[in-house]
Amino acid sequence: MNAAQILNALPNLSALVVGDICLDRWCTYDPATAEPSRETGIPRLGVVATEATPGAGGTVANNLAALGVGRVAVLGVTGDDGFAFELRRALEARRIEAGHLIAVPGWQTFTYTKIIHGPSGVEDQPRVDFINTRPLEAEVERRLAGDLRALAGGFDAILVADQAETQAGGVVTPALRDELAELAARSPEKVVWIDSRLRCDLFRHAIVKPNQQEAEAACRRLFGRIDYQALRRRAEAPLLLVTHGGDGVLLVSETGEEWISTRRVEHPVDICGAGDSFSAGAAMAFAATRSPAAAARFGNLVASLTIMKKGTGTASPREVLQAAHAYSGD
Repeated sequence: MNAAQILNALPNLSALVVGDICLDRWCTYDPATAEPSRETGIPRLGVVATEATPGAGGTVANNLAALGVGRVAVLGVTGDDGFAFELRRALEARRIEAGHLIAVPGWQTFTYTKIIHGPSGVEDQPRVDFINTRPLEAEVERRLAGDLRALAGGFDAILVADQAETQAGGVVTPALRDELAELAARSPEKVVWIDSRLRCDLFRHAIVKPNQQEAEAACRRLFGRIDYQALRRRAEAPLLLVTHGGDGVLLVSETGEEWISTRRVEHPVDICGAGDSFSAGAAMAFAATRSPAAAARFGNLVASLTIMKKGTGTASPREVLQAAHAYSGD
């Protein structure tokens, strides 16, 4: 299937994004308003505009919706706070079902606050992140796994966003990994797609997509050498996709390895969220075609568009078609 055929298939497909569903807050400040605090004398940053967008797993969901996937939903945990309200509103504005987010009193909604210099448009101040450093309560963990078990049958693809970089505080816990492994083993026809920053080797039976840095770190930790086949076997994964940025993707399966090159984009505007947009495109292309190579090519195509936009951009079907024609005459 070519890009047009994949895009035509997407409205008939559905996807559930599970894991760390975050809020990105883009706060633009005006340096002309930086008068010192009367009480402390510390200069302030005068924020004059704020935009809230879905982040982490929410970025994946946003890309899925923008590509035209027929039904997109998220499953994760938020706090019972103002950031959770902003996150739900941002998701629903993009036709993403937010009703399966579990609100937990006392928990902070995972939020990235990015401080943008107004005149230049450059993010030039330290980011302020609202994170959790304690584990989920056992009751919430059980509910999350139970909700996944109940919801999974209604979706063609399950995309997992394991974003948290602390040992505690993330939504993708050992119990949720066990539930995902059982789901992948029980329903091999379903696409279960894993994107994990630090723990790609801890998942089982699912498709795993680390980037080169993540895969090499896991290999060195486990084997003391770079061995992608050993990593795939460790995860009992039918397919391992190791993304190499603008160079392409290495597909690792039981039958061997295949390199899928991509057209390098010179001077990308913002690579933030490139892996999320790749996962959204590639996972759904795989659901439509069952071809790892076609999935990798489509994911690369989507990512090549989003990195030319500020922030965590998305790609529309029209943009994808135009890029496909421009790149290869597809």
